[in-house]
Amino acid sequence: MAGERLEWATPIGPLVVIAVGGVCLAVAAVAVGNEPAGRLLIGIAAAGLLGIAVLGFAQRPRLAIVVGAQPTLAIRRLRGTTVYRRAALERVRVVRYPRLGRRVPMLEIDARTDNGGTRLTIFSRWDLGTNPESVFETLADHGLVPPG
Repeated sequence: MAGERLEWATPIGPLVVIAVGGVCLAVAAVAVGNEPAGRLLIGIAAAGLLGIAVLGFAQRPRLAIVVGAQPTLAIRRLRGTTVYRRAALERVRVVRYPRLGRRVPMLEIDARTDNGGTRLTIFSRWDLGTNPESVFETLADHGLVPPG
């Protein structure tokens, strides 16, 4: 298992491109002049791109395996990182969803929360920066995939 990745996140390159695009649109919104409708629409597009970039950078890494005596799974969200022990993982699987005329793999993780509820988290290639099926295999190699 030497050299395998134990954390996954949205690639930095595309996030930088999105941030630069957002800045360019923000400059264009200011430069539009006395065209209020155009300024508003370009400003909304700029805010959307910059928001996506900020979210992508703030949630790095999205998924990680914390190696130790008992490997755990760490999932990063905006409100912080939640760590799940193997016993809290109810289901980990790859599901193919239809998107843009083809079926793409998504990694689904069902886990029990501290308050007794369950939380479903779905990761796409964008979230992980790689194929969700290879992440699933790595999780299985570390014993983080419940049987069934």
